Amino acid sequence: MKRAEVAISAGPTEDDSFVDARVTPTGSLENLSQMEVDRLLDNSRGGLYPLYRRCSLAVLNSGGETDDARAIFDRYADFDIDIVRQAWGIKLELHNAPAAAFVDGRMIRGIQEHLFAVLRDILYIHGEVYEHGSIELRESAGITNAVYRVLRNAGLLQPRLRPDIVVCWGGHSIGRDEYEYTKLVGYELGLRGLNVCTGCGPGAMKGPMKGATIGHAKQRIPSGRYIGLTEPGIVAAEPPNAIVNQLAILPDIEKRLEAFVRIGHGIVVFPGGAGTAEEILYLVGILLDPQNEPQPFPVVFTGPRGSEEYWHQVDAFLVGTLGERVRQCYRIIVGDQAEVAREMLRGMAAVREYRRRAKDAYNFNWLLRISHDLQQPFEPTHAAMAGLELHRDAPPHQLAAELRRAFSGIVAGNVKETGLRLIDEHGPFELQGDAELLQPLDALLASFVRQRRMKLSGEYQPCYRIVA
Repeated sequence: MKRAEVAISAGPTEDDSFVDARVTPTGSLENLSQMEVDRLLDNSRGGLYPLYRRCSLAVLNSGGETDDARAIFDRYADFDIDIVRQAWGIKLELHNAPAAAFVDGRMIRGIQEHLFAVLRDILYIHGEVYEHGSIELRESAGITNAVYRVLRNAGLLQPRLRPDIVVCWGGHSIGRDEYEYTKLVGYELGLRGLNVCTGCGPGAMKGPMKGATIGHAKQRIPSGRYIGLTEPGIVAAEPPNAIVNQLAILPDIEKRLEAFVRIGHGIVVFPGGAGTAEEILYLVGILLDPQNEPQPFPVVFTGPRGSEEYWHQVDAFLVGTLGERVRQCYRIIVGDQAEVAREMLRGMAAVREYRRRAKDAYNFNWLLRISHDLQQPFEPTHAAMAGLELHRDAPPHQLAAELRRAFSGIVAGNVKETGLRLIDEHGPFELQGDAELLQPLDALLASFVRQRRMKLSGEYQPCYRIVA
């Protein structure tokens, strides 16, 4: 997608925190078909406008101080986005948009690019993936192919590049010491010519990118990649930070997680809350699968000095639920950002050699097996959460998939609009299962609450209840 040029007539409304503007895209988004415009502006049940509006508002609200999706949508309840048809193309007309997206009447360039990425991905997902590929999505290979096509359409799959993408996971609600450490790790990665991919939000998703920009600048690397992957359900609580220069919106959390492990060549995990635990369980659920044993996939859990207790709790939870073998899937490094980067660099060499011998692509890991259980979208309702199979007799990689769903539901109940509404209407989700599994799960969640890792703003009210 070419960079957009913006023609804006903007000025303060009655409340100077809102702006009206007209934005003119160029390049691949200069023209939309009549059907595409009608689909985007369709406000009926099943139409795309509500989704398009929510994602656009989330992008425009980048840098906001709350992760409460309802508070964001309530504050900008009068926000509206329209597509103006012209003989030579289209314009986007914004009404009551967040003023923070503009500087002296002009939209910030990074936010401008993200706004058109929303337009591009929503149209592509619903036109090419859901409508034309609906049959494929019933099968594991079809789901992987859909993820590949979304990433390719977004321009993220660059050919003929050696493995160099480090995926960084971690909490959006973290303290200053932990945030500064994520920047130090990103800086060391950048100095070694490695690129960064995150969930694109604040906190541990922003810090590594910020540090990598300095490392790249010192090494005179002008083409640093700061890749952000998100999905509609989480984008309001974790809007893309301004450093992201390649953004893709995946259809749901499962396809977003698959995109991370398919394009990443190594993963660094910083401290976080329920969302980070969900990502860890997704990853170890893949790495514990016997079919993936031959694949090198460097994984480091890290944090600043003082995070030893956090990682001890996570490690104890993983071993207590999935068994001792899970420790083969990761290495814990505390307070040594340079060693984290060196571990990733060593891992890149092993990944490159394995992909070369296996004749697999460098830019997309086709050979990694991801079970259908991990690919299937999970809708966290009260019945679905209560029905999770949290039992000891399941194989470790399958149990990891069930535990991942439990944390996915907690994330929804913490920050997602639909999850928040369900908790308001029906009370906390209930988690049931074997006592020896629920005890370490309860202990980990309680530690997240004590450390204020469950929510960025406001007092946390648990959205879950453990029922032994």
